[in-house]
Amino acid sequence: MEPRDRLHLIGSIPLDDSEQVFRRLGQSLGPFLRGMPDGETGERSRWVYFQRQMLLDHPAMEIDPTVLPYKFVQWDGKVVREIEQVRFKPGIDPASVTFETGYDKAALASWQVFKRLRSAGAIPASMKFQVSLPTPQASGYLYVSLPARETYFGVYERALKAALANIVAAIPASDLVIQWDVCQEVLAFEGYFKDRPAHYKRQIFDMLGRLGDAVPPDVEMGYHLCYGSPRDEHLVQPRDAAILVEMMNGIVAATKRPIDFLHIPVPRARTDDAFYSPLKDFRRPPGTRLYLGLLHHDDASGDRRRIEVARRHISEFGLSAECGWGRTEPGRLPALLEGHRVAAEAL
Repeated sequence: MEPRDRLHLIGSIPLDDSEQVFRRLGQSLGPFLRGMPDGETGERSRWVYFQRQMLLDHPAMEIDPTVLPYKFVQWDGKVVREIEQVRFKPGIDPASVTFETGYDKAALASWQVFKRLRSAGAIPASMKFQVSLPTPQASGYLYVSLPARETYFGVYERALKAALANIVAAIPASDLVIQWDVCQEVLAFEGYFKDRPAHYKRQIFDMLGRLGDAVPPDVEMGYHLCYGSPRDEHLVQPRDAAILVEMMNGIVAATKRPIDFLHIPVPRARTDDAFYSPLKDFRRPPGTRLYLGLLHHDDASGDRRRIEVARRHISEFGLSAECGWGRTEPGRLPALLEGHRVAAEAL
């Protein structure tokens, strides 16, 4: 494995702006990264939460008075927040609705900073610019009521593809990495959403395949699978990696273009063979990199142990954290960067 393929960063970094992120990552982890995210700073620091405000402000949407607020609950029963969900206003034709997601504007602004810093030598010359995008189900399951949800998926997918088209039109393919963030889909597979449709698996794989195929084949593209981290810990604690492997195989089968990388999370406590054993069933296409999100804050010995156990079940993989760092305590950042550097040097 080339040094620059050893690490992968999910997206969010607890710093103030993209320039701080690029400079810090270039200094700390530059040799071990193929692509560099902009940190998802500002309104994107809480992942898709800013999309809720976009929906609340949209003239075609309204709070659905027929449903109770949605309780967003993590694995231990704690309610993260209660969310009033929206629907299309009566009389609105969803086919006429356009959402401005803001992802293209944010990416193109950060791209200008990235280019300037790369030209100045603050970022390695071979580094690509990574753009992380959510799926329609990310905001759909959280912020849209069940009667409107499937229609919303189609409208939002159209909006995402429009944002993607603006990004790939402005950034050279050789400089770009697109990552699709797959969270609510993983939770649906785990039974987290009690109102998931009977056809949820086919719905998810078809949608993820369409999104992947919308990325031009000469642009690097991959998928980050996630269990959510609104309070810097999983919403669900997985029994093992079996569902993640099922999803990776399903995504591979549904996506016609090459998949350059896949990322899956590994909980901190999982140093047992049982978690990693299902990885033997992953039908990895040639050329697809697998990143295991087994690096955890200030746990060098645990990182080494998780790597050791994982190697018994899969021969080659890169390293990552479970999820983005945007919701973590900012004071943890130096130790996170150091832990990634140490692990990459030893890989």
